[in-house]
Amino acid sequence: MGKALRVGTAVLALAAAVVTGASEASAQQKVRWKLASSYPSTLDVLGQNMLRFIENIKVMSDGNFDIRFHEPGALVPALEVFDAVSKGSVEMSYSSPGFHAGRIPHLVFFASVPFGPSVNEYVAWVQHGGGYELYDRELAKHNIKGFQCGIVIAESSGWFRKEIKTLDDLKGLKMRFFGLGAKVMQKFGVNTQLLGAGDIYPALERGVIDATEFSYPSLDKNLGFYQVAKHNYFPGWHQQASFVDVIINLDAWNKLPKSYQKMIEVACNDANLWLMGAGEARQGDAIAFFKQQGVQIHQWPQEFLDAFKAAWEQVAEEEAAADPRFKEIWEHYKAFRAKYAAWREIGYLK
Repeated sequence: MGKALRVGTAVLALAAAVVTGASEASAQQKVRWKLASSYPSTLDVLGQNMLRFIENIKVMSDGNFDIRFHEPGALVPALEVFDAVSKGSVEMSYSSPGFHAGRIPHLVFFASVPFGPSVNEYVAWVQHGGGYELYDRELAKHNIKGFQCGIVIAESSGWFRKEIKTLDDLKGLKMRFFGLGAKVMQKFGVNTQLLGAGDIYPALERGVIDATEFSYPSLDKNLGFYQVAKHNYFPGWHQQASFVDVIINLDAWNKLPKSYQKMIEVACNDANLWLMGAGEARQGDAIAFFKQQGVQIHQWPQEFLDAFKAAWEQVAEEEAAADPRFKEIWEHYKAFRAKYAAWREIGYLK
């Protein structure tokens, strides 16, 4: 009996040690991060995308990887998250390379490109055509790791108070505009500025700006532009497809367990598909709503599109001449598109 008792005691001690070790390992895996977002959680589809991403991470980690979402301005202003992540003031942000154009203008290629590719082609270049390697390399220079974490479908070209009948009607307009498209609009005398989502409607309502573009119809509906501007133009030549991303402080990323790093990668790939599908599904209802509200839906005449495209090509060459990093990415992007064209021309209906 004494021997049995000693064996039993040893087994219990070993089990206790295993449980204690497991508990300590589990405790070591608990991670709490702050995410400062450039997009409000209330935004149709776009805001929901990041809440869903965070929940997916939480479920996959059994609650051990907890990312706390903070609305724009709660910790960091919407357009200042890049520096906050770079310095480690917050571990993570949900944003867009286009919001950091003043800081890293050449990376706006990974937000959207005027007269750019469809979603299929854009994803092909970034994920499998060498684009991500350029994106990753440039972000690393700023102590940041990034992932495309949502595909935004084709957008509206803008909301205007008055109908645009000639290109001269654009001269002198004050307009919120995003990314490289803003430089194109400047060629036509438009005074552009970049505003976060929550700042656009008040600026439009008060007349601080005369016009705006932001996103696709269901998201623009969410922001209420139709209440102030009754002329909505298509197609969104400046953003036929776009990416939003999560950017992560590189030091914080390197400290994560490999399993948590993989969770972020997998959750972002899921977000890409979910955001794209949800966006496509909701636009018919949104357009019908706008028509009921008296919004006039316009399509740019071909002469306007031709002028915008010519201006874009001029902008691209000017930017490439001024910035060797822009030139490298621009040439890489063009080379991929030229190679992809052989498939695009025969593989899809026109």
